[in-house]
Amino acid sequence: MNMDGTSTSSDCPGIESPLLNNFVGGAVDYKGRPVLRSKSGSWRSAYFICGVGLAERFAYNGVSSNLITYLTGPLGQSTAKAAEIVNAWSGTTLLLPLVGAFIADAFLGRYLTIIIASLLYVLALALLAFSTLIPSDCTSAIDGSSCSPQLQVIIFFISLYLVAFAQGGQKPCVEAFGADQYDVDDPEELKSKSSFFNWWFFGLCSGTTISIFVLSYVQDNISWGLGFGIPCVIMGFALVIFLFGTMTYRFGEKTQEKNSFRRISHVFVTAARNWRFLNKVLVSPDGSNEDVTVCSADEVEEAKAVLRLIPIWVSCLAYGIVFSQTSTLFTKQGATMDRSMGSTFEIPPATQQSFINLSVIILIPISDMPSLKQKDSTLLESTDC
Repeated sequence: MNMDGTSTSSDCPGIESPLLNNFVGGAVDYKGRPVLRSKSGSWRSAYFICGVGLAERFAYNGVSSNLITYLTGPLGQSTAKAAEIVNAWSGTTLLLPLVGAFIADAFLGRYLTIIIASLLYVLALALLAFSTLIPSDCTSAIDGSSCSPQLQVIIFFISLYLVAFAQGGQKPCVEAFGADQYDVDDPEELKSKSSFFNWWFFGLCSGTTISIFVLSYVQDNISWGLGFGIPCVIMGFALVIFLFGTMTYRFGEKTQEKNSFRRISHVFVTAARNWRFLNKVLVSPDGSNEDVTVCSADEVEEAKAVLRLIPIWVSCLAYGIVFSQTSTLFTKQGATMDRSMGSTFEIPPATQQSFINLSVIILIPISDMPSLKQKDSTLLESTDC
């Protein structure tokens, strides 16, 4: 293939014919072969990936949104203890994507990590549903007492943290793998990539909202086993759909360069070891350029980019503290309200969490309207951003 988008036939040397379907640079298919633009990536692949992302949010929120109700109900924990358990588990789930991203980036790749995490999800949810079927001798938690350790509690907490590990592999990989399906060097695909992130978040919020509405009602009024079992089935079905799209996916070509975690950590370790600022690690301590610890300019810029994110992370702490209350005390407070609609139906307290996602579901289609996107593009051009 030549640079002008033509190819030379091996049967007729010197005769060039235009390629109707040009190859995507830097991408290969699942067998390691170059991929054609018209038969891979973009929305034809993103639909499969969005499916597993939506199912993951459905499954995760099916557990997290009503977890405090299960802890204070069937497991007999006090409200304070249950809130502590939920916050500790939620904090763990937020940290584990760092581990999952490292494993995917350094060893397994995003595609394989998604498959393994999905299988772990199915196993964890199946165990979670099974734990609810084990007879419990817990009494009511009104007196604030909690249950003594037993088989049901042990299996429950093992499966709960397996869910945390599973989402730790899923969360950093699915969205990034979806973004990999778009070629940033192609103007049309670059435009579609911008819409992908909007609709990706729309799908996540949709899965979360449906999960909160449906599963919280099932868990409160029908069966906790069924309430945890439905996400298990949905997650397994989504994994099958994800695998169906394998032949359309674009995979990044393997290179010999170090993964991003090793590159960035190498810069910080080198700077700390030699008591230098980041710019100084471009030069070896003895003034020569032969020292193996010298970092490249690109590695230093990557490290600086990470440091620029710290103020953003810190500013999110206050929001995180408030947001964590929605799945604990906010839900317990909702349980004390009059939630009846008619003579027989009562709104589950956990459904109040859905208002956050409903606002996103309403606003994203508006923000993705062509007229608004054109105005945004004009504003960026006028400000030289």
